Amino acid sequence: MPNIAVTTWSLEQTAPTDLLPAEPPEGDVRVRRAEVPSPEFSRSLYASVGGDILWIDRLSWTYARWREHLERPGVETWVAYDRGTPAGYVELAPQDDGVVEIAYFGLIPAFRGRRIGGHLLSYGAARAWDLADRWPGLTDTKRVWLHTCSKDGEHAMDNYQRRGFKLFDTKVEEEAEAPTPGPWPGAYPA
Repeated sequence: MPNIAVTTWSLEQTAPTDLLPAEPPEGDVRVRRAEVPSPEFSRSLYASVGGDILWIDRLSWTYARWREHLERPGVETWVAYDRGTPAGYVELAPQDDGVVEIAYFGLIPAFRGRRIGGHLLSYGAARAWDLADRWPGLTDTKRVWLHTCSKDGEHAMDNYQRRGFKLFDTKVEEEAEAPTPGPWPGAYPA
């Protein structure tokens, strides 16, 4: 397959006051932390949210690798539910010196375009800022960052910026074009 140019943008907040929360969506949308590390659930969220936008880096992870990652102190998965159905998630991953990465964030395709994403991102960023309150031994959060790329949804960058994230780096790299994996083989038309 041919190569494609992929632009990756890195964005950050450097104070809790940078966060500009979105209005909550209409209906029964709730965000809850998945407190029990579950490789099965986390892999399902990852594949379902990222299947149409080429999230492939974790598809080869073993059960043991998922468990090891999820059991790291401070790694949290916050899940948005629409009327009891998982709609999307945000994964927080602490780094050194009070830095927290929003490692993954997104919605399952059927839930996009319903104002759930802004609410979930707001909630996830707020939880990144108060992460040390739930994890004794972690340094207080001084910076929250994330990255998005040209393969992500068309509204991703706008959502991040409207939540108060500021661009701090841009990179363009060539990547091998890959078929869209979907949450399971054949889920999306070729």
